[in-house]
Amino acid sequence: MKGLVARRQRVLRVRHVQHAMAAAETARARDEAEGIAHNAERLRRVRSDLFQTEGAANGASFAAMQELAGRLEQAGRQLDGALYDARRKVEVKENLSLAANRDKEIATRLKDRARADLEEWRENRLAALPSYRRMQRRGDA
Repeated sequence: MKGLVARRQRVLRVRHVQHAMAAAETARARDEAEGIAHNAERLRRVRSDLFQTEGAANGASFAAMQELAGRLEQAGRQLDGALYDARRKVEVKENLSLAANRDKEIATRLKDRARADLEEWRENRLAALPSYRRMQRRGDA
């Protein structure tokens, strides 16, 4: 019985570590997605600020601004794809974290049940032992 409790305790420790690792990976994936979203927003702001110049612009500077705007637009599309992939990764990591949490809770319940079974076994064993005084009264001692 003690071995069962010890095994379940070891399983619980492993499940706890697995859950902690899954939660850390989920947080890392969320941070990565937030960083990509922040960069995409900054890129949109730079592109919108590009054509807000005051005064007249000559053809060469206007062509350069258009070239830059095209490149910024392309970079924004690439960031949108990366953001989509990062959000999918976050969903996968969250599902793994939920599964790890569920396994940890199951291991906790199994350990508690094994501990309760051990306690019950000990109580039954103590109750089965004859009392010293009872043995003296009957004259068995």
